[in-house]
Amino acid sequence: MAQIGTFNSMEVVSLTDFGAFLDGENLGTILLPKKQCPEPIHEGDFINAFIYLDSEDRLIATRIRPKAEVGQCALLEVKELTAFGAFLDWGLPKDLLVPFGEQRKPMEAGQKHVVYLFVDNLTQRITGSAKLSNFLAEETDAYRVNDPVDLLIAGRTDLGYRAVVDQRYLGMVFNEDVLQPLSIGQRIKGYVKTVRDDHKIDLMLQLQGHEARVDIADRILKKLTDNGGVLELSDRSTPEAIYSAFQVSKGNFKKAIGRLLKQGKITQETHRILLQDDRSPSNSKGG
Repeated sequence: MAQIGTFNSMEVVSLTDFGAFLDGENLGTILLPKKQCPEPIHEGDFINAFIYLDSEDRLIATRIRPKAEVGQCALLEVKELTAFGAFLDWGLPKDLLVPFGEQRKPMEAGQKHVVYLFVDNLTQRITGSAKLSNFLAEETDAYRVNDPVDLLIAGRTDLGYRAVVDQRYLGMVFNEDVLQPLSIGQRIKGYVKTVRDDHKIDLMLQLQGHEARVDIADRILKKLTDNGGVLELSDRSTPEAIYSAFQVSKGNFKKAIGRLLKQGKITQETHRILLQDDRSPSNSKGG
């Protein structure tokens, strides 16, 4: 079944001077405007296109990729305010409406907000909501400690940052686990720190303990291999340089280096690390 607010593979059923009509199955035939048609195009071709409602509430298809699809969250900018609510730029000719009832606080032109996209059951219009907890679960048993997750930073509190987890859940990165400046709308890799007794998700931006040392050590070895056996970092490098290269704290980096030194896989000089094998340019264990 074809769905509004997502990309669908649809067959071209007829061609006209103003575009191609696509078979939207349960939604009927849907126009793909001529300027959106690939060249060449023929009846029977299948086109991957996004379905939404135009300014006259007619179903229309586009090959332009919006900043988010239905069921996803994204950071979008407010373009204008009207009597119906705020209209946000989501990358398509028709802006996305966030009604007043779906705003956590009054929106203003030029502001950016993380919103969730859904199809309004009454109007069938794609609509945005800043009330993420109405659509994303805050409790789950779907994760275990150290599971990797994709995060979208959604808000700031006194305790830390609220984050959208894998576009499905809401979790929290507490201040103690924030190792870098974060910004609203930022997409970042993270890990599950714990699933609490109340089934809410606590998050961290890097692994801890043994798992962290193994993960970082593997990444260091890969970087060394990619760089011809030399890495211009050491345990004397600044925390900023280490974080820029590996997105980890200096403490965890030093522990991983110690692990590799004990295993005889690397040697270390004052300001660089060398891969300890035939490809290494030096076997010296200098300062």
